[in-house]
Amino acid sequence: MTLDLARWQFAIVTVFHFFFVPMTIGLAFLVAVMQTLALVRKDETWDRLSRFFGRIFLISLAVGVVTGIVLEFEFGLNWSAFSIFVGNIFGAPLAIEGLLAFFLESTFIGLWIFGRERLSPRVHLATIWLVSIGTILSAFFILAANAWMQHPVGYAVEGGQAVLTDFWALLANSTLWVSFLHTVLGALATGGALALGISIWRAHRAAADGVERAAFRRATAFAAALVLVTVVLTAIVGDFQARLMDVQEPMKMAAAEALYNTQNGASFSLLTIGNLSGQPIFQIRVPHLLSLIADLSWNGQVIGINQMQATEAARYGAGNYAPVLWLTYWSFRTMVGAGILMIAVSAWGVWLWWRKQLAASRWFRRAALAGIGLPIIANASGWIFTEAGRQPWIVYGLMQTAKGVSTVGAGDVALTTAAFVAVYTILGVLAVVLVLRAARHPFDEIGEPGDDAEPTPAPGLVY
Repeated sequence: MTLDLARWQFAIVTVFHFFFVPMTIGLAFLVAVMQTLALVRKDETWDRLSRFFGRIFLISLAVGVVTGIVLEFEFGLNWSAFSIFVGNIFGAPLAIEGLLAFFLESTFIGLWIFGRERLSPRVHLATIWLVSIGTILSAFFILAANAWMQHPVGYAVEGGQAVLTDFWALLANSTLWVSFLHTVLGALATGGALALGISIWRAHRAAADGVERAAFRRATAFAAALVLVTVVLTAIVGDFQARLMDVQEPMKMAAAEALYNTQNGASFSLLTIGNLSGQPIFQIRVPHLLSLIADLSWNGQVIGINQMQATEAARYGAGNYAPVLWLTYWSFRTMVGAGILMIAVSAWGVWLWWRKQLAASRWFRRAALAGIGLPIIANASGWIFTEAGRQPWIVYGLMQTAKGVSTVGAGDVALTTAAFVAVYTILGVLAVVLVLRAARHPFDEIGEPGDDAEPTPAPGLVY
């Protein structure tokens, strides 16, 4: 009972936090590019757009920081046995993330917010680029720790603890690099999708004047191109990641396909209705596609769940080494399906822009607004697939999840879980309200004199 509650609590905290992490990374990059265009082209429109989306970026950053701090405490609260086991490994990347990446973000975000009228334009631009680099570095070092859980490298087990023996092997982990590229590209697509939906909405709102319409039409075209490029690249990297996973975590890939027995020339299930382990009611399958994904071979061999179960039982002892099948199967398809829809929406937008019809399409406007949620769904389901598909391991091949939980009573875990759900619900509602308010901010007030200027001192006071 305690284990199940602890897992639920960690899942809730992690997924909620991960709503905002990709958004923050993507918006930081997008704002930096817009501000760069403003400086290079001496274009006031790009400057005002960078300020506009900068407000939304700050909201996402604030919520991401708060929820990230809570997530750090989860390791000591409910997963102390796991923390003791991996502490010597996790200490290095997480310390670097805090001392380098987080301090980089927190220092230069302050300079970016308060230095617009105090720093030279070039120095001020450098601050937002350093913030963007900081968010990406933060993702890298956190994923270094997570990748080690999927594919442990550069370690030795001494006295019941994993000890880091090769720091550079940790950073060179093949799982780290593909997951890092996949995550960052997905984050850029997330920021782009948010900008695309807001921009097309602002370009068509009744109160928009000629200047506002022109500005947000420009932002719409830019965001559509950004989403299309980054989602396609995300899919390409995801293909490499799936092939790597087939070698390093074959049980996860077999569960993602609900493939029970090893096959040559295995087909890929696009959709299955009914029992995944028995005779389904309805299926749509693509012949040989799973083998092509696994090793780029038409008749390549894909190992099944039953064979992997026998292999792992022989290696690690009796037990069930298969993850929850329906969760792994459907989270994988949800991620892929959302990605395909994102490609379709962004390609549609680029095509309309090329035909000079972007401003006239009502259906595209609706699709772009709905598309804001697609990368959020893809990111969350992808994270669920990554973590749930590794079960029953918390560190693949070294520690099972059941052995990593703290000796905390089920009642305490249930109480704190209920508290987190309540607080995060309020926080989520506030975040949505603030983003909507920022999205409605009058465009003619952005970048006007006094918007970011120092307050005028009152007579007789010295500042």
